[in-house]
Parts: sequence; structure tokens; C-alpha cells
Amino acid sequence: MTSAVVLLSGGLDSAVAAGLFAAVPGQRLAACLFGDYGQRAREREAAAAMRLAARWQVPFVRIGLPWLGELAQRAGCRLLAGTGELPVGTSSVPGDAASARAVWVPARNAVLVAIAAAHAETLGASTVVAGFNREEAATFADNSAAFVDACTTMLRLGTQNGVRVVSATLDLDKAGIVAAARRLGFTAADFWSCYEGGAEPCGRCESCLRSRWER
Repeated sequence: MTSAVVLLSGGLDSAVAAGLFAAVPGQRLAACLFGDYGQRAREREAAAAMRLAARWQVPFVRIGLPWLGELAQRAGCRLLAGTGELPVGTSSVPGDAASARAVWVPARNAVLVAIAAAHAETLGASTVVAGFNREEAATFADNSAAFVDACTTMLRLGTQNGVRVVSATLDLDKAGIVAAARRLGFTAADFWSCYEGGAEPCGRCESCLRSRWER
């Protein structure tokens, strides 16, 4: 049995990556980790992630990272409350290099992968599951296959059991991930992919536009 710790943001990508991993015979999820660095949508995201973990009957762990939020604020990241307006995209151009810079959290995915690997090693799990994808890799290099390979190389040296990083969504665009979500039995209500944390998704931020359910 191959066990994994999943980085679960509560959004579409990580949920589908976890669902696809767990759907393979001989693979199981050992824990779901949620990173809280003070992002605007953290309560909405955490609630969705907790529901997903309960759906899979997997322990949910909320990791507080206030120091990462402080660094993000100092770097001008707008994902945190009180840091200015979020960039707004369109359905044809959800985001670009400028919007990517505005929501960049310093080394976030590298930090989260390392934390998940520490949990995996402790739990005797060999794998970290993350929801990376081809579409966002075009503007966020830490969503790319090169990033996954580099993390696995690092963790081969940095963990006693050679934890690896996998992402079943790595080669998919968002439309492909939505299609996979439907096959897994998810609905749009199972996720929170909006950068904002309001009563309803804003429908205008890059994450909303990329993750739209109806296409």
C-alpha cells in the first residue's frame, strides 16, 4: 500500500489530485494538510478542505504559518487582507505575469512541500500529493513538472524514506481538471477556489476565472 500526505487547499486542483491518487488501487491518503498563512480566504478554504478530508475519512491538519504571511505582506502579496485590491481578469485572459506577481507568496509551494514531506516521513508515507497543473505552470513555475522533479530530487536526500512528490493533475489544464472532478463525483460546491473569502466566490479573480465549473 502506497500512502500519501496531500497538500489540500480546499480548492479544485488539490482536491482532484487527491481524489485521483486515492482512486488507484493500492494507494491511500494518510493525512490532509492545510496551510494557513493569513490568506483572505483561509476560513472558506479550510472549511472546504475539512469537508473533503471527512469525505475520505482522512485526518485533517491545519498548519499555522504566520511568519510566511508576514513575509508575503512585506513582499507586496495581495492575497492577504488589507493589502490592496486583487487583480481582476477576464474569461479569455484570467491572469498574466503582472497578476502572478501580485498574488505571489514567497516560496510558498516549496515551504508547503517540505512541511508535507516531514509529515509523510513521520507517518511512514512515501508520497506528497499536490494539485499542480499545466495551465497555471505557464505563469507560476512552482506548478510545473520541473518543480515536481526538483522537489523529489531534494527530498530523496532530505528524507530518510525518500519521499517523492506526485500530482495527477500536472499535465491537465483547468477544463481537464473540472472534467476529472465530475468523473470523481464532485460538484462545484465541494471546493473554494476564490482568492476572496466572502459569502460567495467573487467570480472575477484569476482563481475563480480559471476554476469556473460551467464551460
